[in-house]
Amino acid sequence: MAYSTNNSAGQAIQNILNDLPQLLAVAIVDVQSGMTLASHSTSPTLNPETAAAYNTEVVKQKQKAMNALKLTGESIDDILITLTNQIHLLKLVDNGKKFIYLVVNSRDTNLAIARDVLRQQVDLLK
Repeated sequence: MAYSTNNSAGQAIQNILNDLPQLLAVAIVDVQSGMTLASHSTSPTLNPETAAAYNTEVVKQKQKAMNALKLTGESIDDILITLTNQIHLLKLVDNGKKFIYLVVNSRDTNLAIARDVLRQQVDLLK
């Protein structure tokens, strides 16, 4: 299942799929609205749009925490959530205005590869 409302977001999703064909889900998300700009899922039980909406709140709360802690000069690169069998990675782009949400099986993909694949899409999403 693939969905896209934005050409650069759709291209980023395709690039990620080319590099990580075994991924479970991926989405490009607007942080302010929580809207999914593009997404893809290979799992009938994993809806990237629903996950994106909840993960938008994770990103916003972390940004608020950084402001409260007065962490000036710092910015969020990514947020990692590890589950028993999955890696959920939120890669912030465009100065924290968007993020890429990636879900992979931890047996199929290691964290370094996942981070590298997402890092390659940053310029496309600015």
